[in-house]
Amino acid sequence: MTKYSIDQFSSITGITKFVLRTWENRYGYLKAERTDSNIRLYTDSMLVRALNTNYLLENKVKISRIAKMSDLEVFDAVEQIKITDRKTKDQYYVNRIIDSAITFNTNKFHDTYDKGVKELGLIEFYKNVLLKTLNKIGILWLSNRVAPSQEHFLSELIKQKIAAACETKSEFNSSKETWLLFLPENEFHEIGLLFTKLILLQSNHNVIYLGANVPYGSLIHISQNLKVDNTVLFSISNNSKSNLDFTIKYLESNFKKASHYVIANDVSLDISTTKTKVKIINSIDQFLKLV
Repeated sequence: MTKYSIDQFSSITGITKFVLRTWENRYGYLKAERTDSNIRLYTDSMLVRALNTNYLLENKVKISRIAKMSDLEVFDAVEQIKITDRKTKDQYYVNRIIDSAITFNTNKFHDTYDKGVKELGLIEFYKNVLLKTLNKIGILWLSNRVAPSQEHFLSELIKQKIAAACETKSEFNSSKETWLLFLPENEFHEIGLLFTKLILLQSNHNVIYLGANVPYGSLIHISQNLKVDNTVLFSISNNSKSNLDFTIKYLESNFKKASHYVIANDVSLDISTTKTKVKIINSIDQFLKLV
């Protein structure tokens, strides 16, 4: 079972350390375990409850009432709230998906994902729920607060969902452009690339999808045998960012007539190439305008 210090717990939940101490002292609520040196430690179940508590507080439920509820009563109260505010609605889905990852609850994930996509639409759900969830899970994983198995569990479920949606839109359209999608060597964060594939397929574009950690040499066969109008790659890890200039030059050399797009969350990426076809994309909305 994962244990969180009060600093980590506060950072993840958004509940200040002062408030956590006040709740514990006044209501005995979210009462932390103590080490021999009297350091507070919080558990996974406390994390889920804290996320739900925040949600109830945002919907005008008083902490004095929440503190008297069982875990089941807290869950039921969250489910019964009629959500009208968009920000609150997004956070509801974020909390549920984090809960499903921490508890390895496949059914809860599928139920949350399906309801969220139906209510918000796939693109909005991805932007406002999945990206926020993955960012939180990533922070937890980097700080060793989420086990690699929990992070992989969630990532695989999301990839399965997006891949399944892609399967329904895979017909070749000769009147549309062909896009080559891949992650360069030593880049493994595939969810964004998969979602890019889905966006393109929904716009009836043709997609050649190579996936993660693609050796540069394997692109030669495609450049020699297929017409590619655009290439898209993601630069997320520090390793791929350090090799980005080489990657772009390699693409320009082998796909001379194609336009090249790099999707990255770092607006300061430095590309020394002078080719005007290279464009940095910093958001989903920016990419949607292209297609």
